[in-house]
Amino acid sequence: MSRRNLLRTGTAAAVAAGSGLSAATAAQAAPAGGADAVSPAGSGPIRPASVMPVEAGDTAEQILAKAAAIVPRAPQVAWQQREVTGFTHFGMNTFTDREWGSGCEDEAWFDPADADVDQWMRAYKAAGMKQVMLTAKHHDGFVVYPTRYSNHSVIASPWWYRGGTPDAEATRARARAEAARGTDPSAYWRIRQAGDTNPHGDILGSYLSAARRAGLRVGVYLSPADGSELPHAWHQTFVQQIVAKHDAGHSLSIEEQSTYDDRDRTPAGMGRYGSGSAVTTRTIPTLVEGDDRAQALAAGRLPKFTVSCDDYNAYYLNQLYELFTQYGPIDELWLDGANPWTSSGVTETYDFTTWFKLIHALSPDTVTFAGPQGTRWVGNEDGAARTTEWSVTPATADPATAHGEGLLPNGAQVDDIGSDAALTAPGVRFLQWFPAEADVSIRPGWFWHADEQPKTAAQLTQIYRDTVGRNAVMLLNVPPDKAGRVDDADVAALTAFGSAVEATYGHDLLVRARPAALARTLTDGRLETSWSPSRGATTGTVELELASGTVFDQVRLGEDIRTGQHVQAFTVSVFDGTAWTTVAEGSTIGYARVLQVAPPVGASRLRVAVTRSRGPFRLATLGLYRTAPTAG
Repeated sequence: MSRRNLLRTGTAAAVAAGSGLSAATAAQAAPAGGADAVSPAGSGPIRPASVMPVEAGDTAEQILAKAAAIVPRAPQVAWQQREVTGFTHFGMNTFTDREWGSGCEDEAWFDPADADVDQWMRAYKAAGMKQVMLTAKHHDGFVVYPTRYSNHSVIASPWWYRGGTPDAEATRARARAEAARGTDPSAYWRIRQAGDTNPHGDILGSYLSAARRAGLRVGVYLSPADGSELPHAWHQTFVQQIVAKHDAGHSLSIEEQSTYDDRDRTPAGMGRYGSGSAVTTRTIPTLVEGDDRAQALAAGRLPKFTVSCDDYNAYYLNQLYELFTQYGPIDELWLDGANPWTSSGVTETYDFTTWFKLIHALSPDTVTFAGPQGTRWVGNEDGAARTTEWSVTPATADPATAHGEGLLPNGAQVDDIGSDAALTAPGVRFLQWFPAEADVSIRPGWFWHADEQPKTAAQLTQIYRDTVGRNAVMLLNVPPDKAGRVDDADVAALTAFGSAVEATYGHDLLVRARPAALARTLTDGRLETSWSPSRGATTGTVELELASGTVFDQVRLGEDIRTGQHVQAFTVSVFDGTAWTTVAEGSTIGYARVLQVAPPVGASRLRVAVTRSRGPFRLATLGLYRTAPTAG
């Protein structure tokens, strides 16, 4: 089991706990293009929507007609067009040399000597990334921004102060906060301005500002799992079990090992995770003593929500509120379904229904990982999408009520994610636009470790073809080191990767083809211009005369996904002056499909034939490329 897969344990069981938001807010927060946008079975024409219910009386033909009418939300289209997102794992694990933290760490261990987020952005830009995403909180629960709702944050680290050393005023304030932290989760937040503070202490704020200055879109990862919030009494028993297991000579899992290493310490939070606290009516945001938002809330300049939830769900909702109201706009929110302590006796029921409604109410254009009409895990951590990668997928229940991975009928790792058979299988209750995001790290781990080396530029380029070139977004993790900089070796690999992609795909050999107008339509990089067969046909052939001397070894195709994903089978053939020869073939296309042709071929004419489609299709992209050498 890979590390990321381990983090996903318990996803299917962690389903929604109720409606959460008040009725008024719920109506306001209904997902755009939701189930109300489609006519019931047999009642009239099917209108395009991003999610549709499968009715009890729907025939297979009606279900597939609905699938042909599933279209992405505009933010999903923009998200996919960015192609490569940088993922940044930087937190407590960076300094403990771990992949999974215990939640018992001393905040003083977080101590980057030379954090330079602008250097990170230069590295990401060199790789051609258009979006970046930071782990604001990983599973250990350490928060890299000044949150009101946990003392286990950057404020409690001496790094919060200029030079890493609190002055006399800060020392006195920290003593007061430390004395109160066991009963007041906002104790450190309330002394955040005491003393000579580090202007770059808010890692998340610095990161998002640097990204925006660099012209990059932004995302945030907020882990639902939180080791710092484990109940203290349970944790004592858990530690005893882990010590006994270790002393008996048994191997420990990755999370058990961190618990064993920190066995003399206690969780740093308030014990809210899986505590069995009562579900009660609460207001989000929950104001704390000295809260600087009180006046804005009272005047209606900030929204507030009435929810019914337990202590931990309130904590998570309050942090979501902080992210969107203080750090927005946020283009992508990343949350997995990790519930890792279930087998050891602690389970937190994540109220996904309320989480998703709050997210949509605060930021309807945010693409939420595993959220309704958001984005989904591709099913591995190797940076490889399926060769048949559908963006239209089935769900066993309303996507607004549960983590998306748990709603895929056979899980996120199934080979057949969206074929006709998968969509019409028993148990499918909804269809939605749910495109793949392929996460992979440039290094073996997600956090930086001195004994690991990055992937080569050639490996990264192949991953690009296997993700972006297979209708997925490439989510490439690049972890800064303990000093707070992207390692020189990683920078070199990223730069060579970005140069290789540009050298290959920046030179479309089809631009000089004839008819010139058709060539321009297919090579202008715009979804708005496309070719489709006449009279709404579901098959068709496009043919072009190539410029003399055209030799290529890659073909890129793309549909206008604004109107859906339809192509199910196609071929690419060339004419050498004597006969037509098929040089590539595939099933789905979607936003992008890249096929390699070996050996390189020269031809006078090119033909693309769509032989099967779920509905009328629009071919927006067609390109021919010669692979450029990859340095490094």
